[in-house]
Parts: sequence; C-alpha cells; structure tokens
Amino acid sequence: MTGQPMTRTAGSTLVGSASVASVLLAAHTVVNARLMRRPRVPAEPCHERVSVLLPVRDEAHRVTPTIRSLTAQRGVADLEIVVLDDGSSDGTADVVERAAAGDPRVRVVVGDPPPEGVPGKPRACARLAREARGSVLVYVDADVVLTPDAVAAAVALLRERRLDAVSPFPRQLADDTATRLVQPLLQWSWLVFLPLRLAERSPRPSLSAANGQFLVLDAVALRRAGGFEGVSSAVLDDIAVMRAVKRAGGRGIVADGSGIASCRMYEGWSEVRLGYEKSLWSATGNPVSALVLGAGLAWLYLVPPLAALAGSRVGAVGYGAGVLSRVVAARHTGGRVWPDALAHPVSVGLLLSLITRSWRARRRGLLEWKGRSLRGGR
Repeated sequence: MTGQPMTRTAGSTLVGSASVASVLLAAHTVVNARLMRRPRVPAEPCHERVSVLLPVRDEAHRVTPTIRSLTAQRGVADLEIVVLDDGSSDGTADVVERAAAGDPRVRVVVGDPPPEGVPGKPRACARLAREARGSVLVYVDADVVLTPDAVAAAVALLRERRLDAVSPFPRQLADDTATRLVQPLLQWSWLVFLPLRLAERSPRPSLSAANGQFLVLDAVALRRAGGFEGVSSAVLDDIAVMRAVKRAGGRGIVADGSGIASCRMYEGWSEVRLGYEKSLWSATGNPVSALVLGAGLAWLYLVPPLAALAGSRVGAVGYGAGVLSRVVAARHTGGRVWPDALAHPVSVGLLLSLITRSWRARRRGLLEWKGRSLRGGR
C-alpha cells in the first residue's frame, strides 16, 4: 500500500530537484552571457609581430577561403602566415600556394609524421611555434574563416586584459540535422557550466575552456608552459595547452569570437560521429567521471522533459529552463535559436550516445582520425 506513494514521492523529488538545478543553471547562463569577453571591432592597430599559424592535412577541399581570409587581415603592421602541411595526400600545399596568390607573408613548410598512435596536431603546432617569429602566435584551423579585423581584435583583447591565452570561440556553422543537434552544445557547455569571470582570475587548470579552431597565445607564455611539445599526446591539445599555461602561472580565457570568426567543423552524421568519437573519451577524463557526467546531464535535461510529457508542470519548468539556456547561448554566440533549442533533450541524448561510443572505441583500440591511429593519445 505504501509502495506507490513512496515511488511517486521519490520521482517527484527527482524531477523537482532536476528542474530547480536547471533553472539555476539557466540563470548562470544569462549571467555568463553578459560577462563574456568579446574582441572589440574595430580594434586598435597592432604594432607587434604576429604569427598566424595554420596546421593542415588533406584540406584541399576547404582551405582556400581560410587562406584568403588570412591574407585579407588588416590592422597588424607586421604579420606572417605560416602553413604547415602535415603529410597531405590531396595537394593541400599547392592549393594554399594558389590561394595565397604570391603574398610574401605566406610561407609553407612540410611537417614530419607523428609516431604511431600519437595525435598529429600537437606535433604540427609545436613545429609551427618553432617556425614562428612573432611575439603573439595565432593558431587557426583550416575550416575557419576570419573577418578582416579578427587577428587585430583578438590580439588587442589578449593585451588589453593582460592575458597569456585567448580562445575566441568561432560561430559554429551547422546546416544539417546532425550538426544542428550536436554542434551548439560546444559553446552551450561552457556558458552553462563554467563561471567565466572566476575562470579568468583563477589559476586552477580545471577552470579552463578553449577551442583550437582559433587560439591566440603569447609566445613567451607558451614556451614557459612547455609549448605544444608538453601536450604532444593530447587528443584535445587546445584545452591541454590552456591548462598548461595556467599551471605555469599564466591567465587564459575563452571568449565569444562569433563576430570575427566562423567555422564549419563537420557536415553530416558520419563526420559528427567520427569527430566526437575520437575526442569525447578524453574530454570526460575517465570511465567513472564519464558515467557521473552522463548521469548528471540525464538528470538535468532528460528527466524534466520526460516528466513533462507525463503531465508534470514542474518537469515542464525544468524543460523550459534547458531550452532557455540553449536560447541564450545561441543568441550570444551566433547560433540558430528556433526551432533548434526546443530539441535540447534530443541533443543531450545524442551527446550521451556519443560519449558511450567514444569510450567503447577507446577500450577496443579503434580510435583514429584521418587514417591515423590514436591509440597512444590521451
């Protein structure tokens, strides 16, 4: 006789606590969105030498807009662009040369393949840092397009705030169902869960977020942190190097770069699956923390909407709070708002499935990226 009431009470408590937590996190998202740093455009002219560094591998199909956006940069008096071809088999270097159209600031170097099982990008970034002559290093991926003031604005933010690292998060371009469901979770995650101003002041490496698509580093601070050589086996080298900068006494932030950069990271479910499969195991740390994270996300963003479907008004409030956090994140980072935000529970469910797939592939030794095994990565 008492079993059903007790079960209903436990269920109501679960839904109620999840909804309250979702509301609080939505409020935190609103605060973060107001406090988030943004590069100012137009920026003050930059008078120091800046090295824009571009690691590429089999990017012939998309690197041209990137190169053209780099050669169109203004406001930097002394700019060099160094492109490292990391073993491309599709003529990427030739495409880069044609896109550069003889611009003397562009220099192409050839990288060495990484050891078996080790990610290639940190090695390529380390080589680029050795090739660079600038006091500021600006790493850009081959799927990123910058506005003409982007580099000057990002460097100005670095210097004005007396920082050692700035990661201006590009606007994520998503057109198909898979990318519209999954990609917005990138910026949503740090806007919801990372206290941005505390992270800016705190030396704790755990309070770090970064995106290697567009990453600005003080050259001296990078060397002091051990460079990319110190994170050579990291699958998520961007976050790893940001944490290394903090451990070395530096300060780094993630910022809203949606007004100065855009990125089409993946297209279609196959690319989304492979891309996140290679990295989510590393992002979650270990199987136990992955399980805790997954349970927490399910509690926060799956339990309330499921309860709402069963007629719970409290669950509807929790679902609405999750949607609100997505709306705020999208509006402040250049993302699509409607109707995508309404599918937030579906997005979270897909993320949980991708985390599971990533750990399964890790355990079976099946991780790879662009034909290279990642068995030795961490």
